[in-house]
Amino acid sequence: MKSFLIIGLGRFGNHLCKDLTGLGSEVMIIDKEEAAVQELLDYATTVKIGDCTSEEVLRSLGVGNFDACFVCIGSNFQSSLEITSLLKELGAKYVVSKASRDIHAKFLLRNGADEVIYPDKDIAERVAVKFSANHVFDYFELHSDYSIFEIQPKKSWIGHSIAEANIRAKYNVSIFGIQKGEQLDILPPPDYIMREEDHLMVVGLKKNIDKLLENI
Repeated sequence: MKSFLIIGLGRFGNHLCKDLTGLGSEVMIIDKEEAAVQELLDYATTVKIGDCTSEEVLRSLGVGNFDACFVCIGSNFQSSLEITSLLKELGAKYVVSKASRDIHAKFLLRNGADEVIYPDKDIAERVAVKFSANHVFDYFELHSDYSIFEIQPKKSWIGHSIAEANIRAKYNVSIFGIQKGEQLDILPPPDYIMREEDHLMVVGLKKNIDKLLENI
């Protein structure tokens, strides 16, 4: 079982706590405002109230014992930067800090963050791709070049198997899953016959998937 520390309980920290505990992880949460922790009393393993810009407060948490520490402060960049730096100085194994701007990310990485995330930016990008592209149900970026798209089958594929459609050879992308209502089949066999209502999980270089989407 993994254990995590979440510092800052805004919207992102709140959802992160619920999702991590829902996946069976142990989660300690801390915020300097008592009201911020109230909603999560039934979720978090341990709840603390304190100002984590204080080295004494952070030291008392035993930050080196967690698999990862999340700095989820979005409204006060100075505090986020100080906490990120202190976490590393106190022996945190892996520090993930939230940023809203590229310049913030650069400073966080220089001051101890192992990884920087942009929750608002990432969600906005997913929504933009989903609604601007035809035939796309959802989208996930794996890397700056590689992505996963949930798409509908081309009309010419319906009633034919994955092997017959020869998708990998034609478009240099792979179907790694088929969403059928509430059921998700991972790694469907080559002889799977595609249906109109199927949602195909396609992975590959974004430029190749874009080419595929132009032909659906």
